[in-house]
Amino acid sequence: MHRAEQFRSAVTGIEAVALASRRHFPRHAHDHFGIGVMRFGAHRSWSGIGPVEAGAGDVITVNPGEMHDGHPVDDRGRGWTMLYLDPGLMAREMRDETPGPFEITRPAVSDPGLADSLTRLFAGMIAPKPDLLALEERLLRTLMLLLRRYANRFPPVREASPPVARALRRLNEAPEIPVTLGELAALSGVSRFQLLRGFSREVGTTPHSYLIQRRVRLARQLLAAGQRPAEAAIAAGFADQSHMTRAFVRQFGVTPARYRSAVA
Repeated sequence: MHRAEQFRSAVTGIEAVALASRRHFPRHAHDHFGIGVMRFGAHRSWSGIGPVEAGAGDVITVNPGEMHDGHPVDDRGRGWTMLYLDPGLMAREMRDETPGPFEITRPAVSDPGLADSLTRLFAGMIAPKPDLLALEERLLRTLMLLLRRYANRFPPVREASPPVARALRRLNEAPEIPVTLGELAALSGVSRFQLLRGFSREVGTTPHSYLIQRRVRLARQLLAAGQRPAEAAIAAGFADQSHMTRAFVRQFGVTPARYRSAVA
């Protein structure tokens, strides 16, 4: 079982996704804040605070750039609805309530009131003829509730060691350009083994897996800007569209074409 739907959202900077799946998602990160509600089943994941589990009715969250994975607790699978919010939009909406940087501190929480507000917000986002005033009010109320209860206004600065930081900089700045582990190690001033071990420990995944994730996230930006999947695949550094599609579905659950049709 795997059903994923990317909806056209009523608000620019917010994406709406519904998923029901038995699939395992490998470790990855998003460029957006993710806030959603578990609809059925149970989900187990690795997060920055360690293993977490969420069941039906629980609120699930993720911060931009936060490494996480996910798999169902049993063969019945699990389902959720999720809103992905651009960090710039979050900062603008919350600048009076929470000035400065912040992060969501709980990847999974049982909070019926917040879950109900998120459910109503999701429904408003995907409505054929949304009431924009009511939607704006619901968005602000939901975000205030979330951040007052589960946000850290002064998130700790997590700095990578100098060798890993240099490798990350290279992968982040030019994910579309091929690179070898030897080249990354030379750039970082350590051996390949030291870089592989340090990178995996500090980032939570290998340099190659991280590079693929960065390419997928770049492809996502290009698709949202209107590029066709074949064009986005080459521009993001994939060998062809089929390679990008496989990586895209593994990370986001939906195909590049369906994503583009909903957001571009």
